[in-house]
Amino acid sequence: MDISVVVPLFNEAESLPELCAWIDRVMKANNFSYEVLLTDDGSNDGSWKVIEDLAKANSSLKGIHLRRNYGKSAALNVAFAQAKGNVVITMDADLQDSPDEIPDLYKMITVDGFDMISGWKQKRYDPLTKTIPTKLFNWATRKMSGIYLHDFNCGLKAYRIEVVKNIQVHGEMHRYIPVLAKWSGFSKIGEKVVHHQSRKYGTTKFGMNRFINGFLDLLSISFMTRFGRKPMHLFGLIGTVLFMIGFIEAAVLTYDKFVNHIYKMTDRPAFYFGILAMILGTQFFLAGFIGELISQGNNDRVVYQVDKHVNEDK
Repeated sequence: MDISVVVPLFNEAESLPELCAWIDRVMKANNFSYEVLLTDDGSNDGSWKVIEDLAKANSSLKGIHLRRNYGKSAALNVAFAQAKGNVVITMDADLQDSPDEIPDLYKMITVDGFDMISGWKQKRYDPLTKTIPTKLFNWATRKMSGIYLHDFNCGLKAYRIEVVKNIQVHGEMHRYIPVLAKWSGFSKIGEKVVHHQSRKYGTTKFGMNRFINGFLDLLSISFMTRFGRKPMHLFGLIGTVLFMIGFIEAAVLTYDKFVNHIYKMTDRPAFYFGILAMILGTQFFLAGFIGELISQGNNDRVVYQVDKHVNEDK
């Protein structure tokens, strides 16, 4: 199969018939073999009934219904597990992503050799309440991840099948799939300017809670990619620095007592700051040590991605 189109959705009943017909036209015009995985994330507007009706008329459409609203990341993760196409393309169900972009995205993966292509909505038709937080989010993600994409949160992306089979998406991590892909060894990540359309049906699902949760997940993924397998490198370093600051402060106070004969050490704030620094340093160091024990204990779960073999059977 050439392409799997993954469409996570929540309360998008009105847009689904038009979207599926549009995708079908593009696929037939380019002679692609394809499937469309419509993942209903617990909709309550009749979206699932629409999916059932559409699937009866077109065997290339496949529906996945989640028992409740788990979030976009969960919907993507479930669909990725079932995708069979050589190239996996994700898009939103609100008709703001254009299926006409599919042939170019497919070519960039299969011909140009990219592991992943992220869409860039250079000209957006979203309200300022969404575009301003998005710009801030993209700036922070670029700085923390070292991946210089303009639009991490664009729903229109393309992947080699190996990419989606080797990443786990949860929480609000769908925003950081390029980071997850790079962490898993798929470093050839590109970008394509894509057409963005104004919403035709329904209302946006974006809210401040998603914005805040997104930044918390950014901190989480930044920590995990850098220190998930080596927590002592972070906690041990912080602990050692704090302990040395406290130790040096204690040494200075001891020198003052026995050499300069300044005996009222406990009346000096530096005495308490020094003790606090040594206590915190010890706790950070122990946290790193315990983290290392847990990490080493889970080594049987570590999966290292192998790209190619030579003479594997010999």
